[in-house]
Amino acid sequence: MIGCTTAGEIGAQGYAEGLIVAIGFPAQHFAAETLLIPDLARLDAQAAIGDLIRLRGALAQANPDREHEFAFLLVDGLSAKEDELASALAPGLGATQLFGGSAADGVRFLETFVFHNGTALRNAAVVTALRTDCPVRVFRFDHFQPSDTRMVVTSADPSRRRVQSINAAPAAQEYARLLGKDPHQLTPFTFAAHPVVVRVGGRHHVRSIRQMDENGDLIFFSAIDEGLVLTLAEPMDMVDHLSRSLGSLTTHAAPRAILGCDCILRRIEAQEKQLSGQISTLLRLHNVTGFSTYGEQLNAMHVNQTLTGVALYAPPAKARP
Repeated sequence: MIGCTTAGEIGAQGYAEGLIVAIGFPAQHFAAETLLIPDLARLDAQAAIGDLIRLRGALAQANPDREHEFAFLLVDGLSAKEDELASALAPGLGATQLFGGSAADGVRFLETFVFHNGTALRNAAVVTALRTDCPVRVFRFDHFQPSDTRMVVTSADPSRRRVQSINAAPAAQEYARLLGKDPHQLTPFTFAAHPVVVRVGGRHHVRSIRQMDENGDLIFFSAIDEGLVLTLAEPMDMVDHLSRSLGSLTTHAAPRAILGCDCILRRIEAQEKQLSGQISTLLRLHNVTGFSTYGEQLNAMHVNQTLTGVALYAPPAKARP
């Protein structure tokens, strides 16, 4: 049994608050093994890779008839180690796809926990490898597209995901100027509505701003560094995009269930635009269960303002003898 604290849940009725939400994988169709990483501050990448390869190998050997595999990651969302961890685990995954979410604490950003077999842990992560005879599809969706407005990080503290200056000007002041706003108008909704993206591997990935501090620095949800070129992103219609994206998971058949990790900034945007009801309806119709996060993972990447997850399909009918 694994779990984490959240910034809200996705339950039977869609978006929810204050619930305990769980999803169970029936032993008839799934087998799972977990790898606990108890101290992210002392992450030994080579040891983690070796442990993950051995775990996956043993799981495959014990379940030769379950040909489908995926990995699910839960990680402390205040550790600031998600980027490093996702990158470190990638060589141990082979062709297996990984998705996950960062444990959260509402909008307080004070205490986050990951749970593993009855123990609550800080600064930790749990990787779960699953094999199944059910077809699966790991996915990621975000509803932003890059604009023509670019900026360069000219001063930053990568260890704390803190940007002090953009385009050689104070970070919050320059970000606000590019938006046509006063720095004092910057709010969590501003950051949710106007994230930035970076281009990696031929596609853009969202890098969201968590907050502005008293010095006018911008603190991000994911890795940031000097010299990085950021592009302001423009949102597409959130409801229409989610409807089309979830619909794309229905090819030959609709998923029986979807496990999703949904960024807290998506929830904030939906609330501010009074779209929570419509989003909840879509999540309910598509059988999505999950939670709101401080960041999401897909394979070797840690991203923001994204919905990552896995669609689970019914196993093929067995031929009668």
